[in-house]
Amino acid sequence: MACIDARRLRKVYGSTVALDGVNLRVEEGRILGLIGPNGAGKSTALGAILGLLPYEGDLKVLGRDPWTERDKLMTDVCFIADVAVLPRWMRVAQALDYVGGVHPRFDRAKAEAFLAKTDIKRSSRVRELSKGMVTQLHLALVMAIDAKLLVLDEPTLGLDILFRKAFYDTLLNDYFDKSRTIVVTTHQVEEIQHILTDVMFIDHGKIVLESSMEDFENRYVEVMVNPEHLAEARTFQPIHERQVFGRSILLFDGVDRGRLAPLGEVRTPSIADLFVAVIGGQSAETQGVAA
Repeated sequence: MACIDARRLRKVYGSTVALDGVNLRVEEGRILGLIGPNGAGKSTALGAILGLLPYEGDLKVLGRDPWTERDKLMTDVCFIADVAVLPRWMRVAQALDYVGGVHPRFDRAKAEAFLAKTDIKRSSRVRELSKGMVTQLHLALVMAIDAKLLVLDEPTLGLDILFRKAFYDTLLNDYFDKSRTIVVTTHQVEEIQHILTDVMFIDHGKIVLESSMEDFENRYVEVMVNPEHLAEARTFQPIHERQVFGRSILLFDGVDRGRLAPLGEVRTPSIADLFVAVIGGQSAETQGVAA
């Protein structure tokens, strides 16, 4: 069964087409990375999925229309954004009380167990916590809810690498059970590649690539070509070519690795490298890669 099923999803803001006939299907129990440059339509797609904005087309999330059945849908959906939504005056203990009072599937014992692994004090106010601690608190609250879909929109933005790694390790080890579904966007694409089961690229409101990670690893190959073999390598029609330390790195789609092995060092490309090849010739940072 599909957790998210979108058909011809369209959203227009004035003269700007944010979503242009998007077809998107996410099966239950998957972890999808939705990746695109700034302004590609990611946030609009997530807004539609979460029932935060109207749209044209057909969209079902957990079998419900998110715009007309949002109240029911939200009992099965959790969301973490890049901007903390917890009131800064609220104490940690009050946050636990509040979520326990409004969400029927909140397990306070689970939240307390997660917080016990952190340095967060129950008496602290949100404004007294570091950004990393606020993210930990938010994650503790969300992980303690028995939700079927978790949407993460730049959840670790502004955090240092230790907090980011801890966040995704906790997500995999303590939350994801292969029945829940996770949709994540992030600028740190390489840091989530190992947790994804599926990847989608979106650009100018259209899905331009979708693949399971298994197919990704089988389909795409990158070769650091020995200089004397460069002309031969180009006959295999690479989809992208770049220079690193004076060596040519060519990216291929659907070419047998055995045929490429004699030409140089063969490896699986990163999602960021493929993104640059598919979306444009600039570097990932220049393009503003964001899932």
